[in-house]
Amino acid sequence: MKISIILAVYNESEYLEKCLQSLISQEKVDFEIILVDDGSETPVNKLKFAILANPKIKIFRLEHKGPALARNFGATKASGEILVFLDGDMSFEKTFLANLIEPIKLKKTKGTYSSMEYVANWDNVWARCWNFEQGLKGKLRINNKNNMIKDFRAILKTEFELVKGFENTGYTDTWTLFDKLKYLPYETKAVYYHYNPSNLTEVYHQSKWIGGRQRKFGNFGKIIVLLRSSFPISIIIGIYKGLTLKQWQYLPFKLVYDWGTVSGVLTNALKK
Repeated sequence: MKISIILAVYNESEYLEKCLQSLISQEKVDFEIILVDDGSETPVNKLKFAILANPKIKIFRLEHKGPALARNFGATKASGEILVFLDGDMSFEKTFLANLIEPIKLKKTKGTYSSMEYVANWDNVWARCWNFEQGLKGKLRINNKNNMIKDFRAILKTEFELVKGFENTGYTDTWTLFDKLKYLPYETKAVYYHYNPSNLTEVYHQSKWIGGRQRKFGNFGKIIVLLRSSFPISIIIGIYKGLTLKQWQYLPFKLVYDWGTVSGVLTNALKK
């Protein structure tokens, strides 16, 4: 079965070359890469990466509209029977794709995810704090208790088209396939690596993106988030977890993370 990798990227030139090199090196699979540039400040086709000339890579550029719409567009250009959705700040073991799609090929399931997603920059203190904030103490970025198991990494194209792709809900857009299909993706052990924010500026922007997502309980949910992210609560949690984790940097991390979250909630509310 042919695979179409949908790679929606936005200002990820720092990681993109390594990402593409690890994808082109995949073993035992037939694939193409649909690279959708979601309005990056420096267009992908202007980057001087030799690998971009590889015939397996097809590049498209859109105005910046967010990853959900970029992925949906990429799917319309795909010729494969299986769609695989990845990010430009990831890299992959050589057997990643083969292991990810194996249950689909064997007709055990129609979609999969991998529980073997590791932090690529674990040596960075802010990257570690990001995991701590998500309740993850080790290098894994995912566990069976968080919502990341809703993320379909691979899915039959027919299933994706059946529900008309992702909804443009912001940070949680990748969960919308699960919401519409009403079943979880099948777990695999395909190994890959994903960069966490590596400085406080990145922490702020990523947490703002998270804060701006749609809330299950609407305005009530936003109020709860604002209370939990208030300055006094941030200070208390930051000091407590910093001492517990023996990581003093967690306090400034927590303050910036919650500041970003509040900014995201308020920005989203003002748009409406």
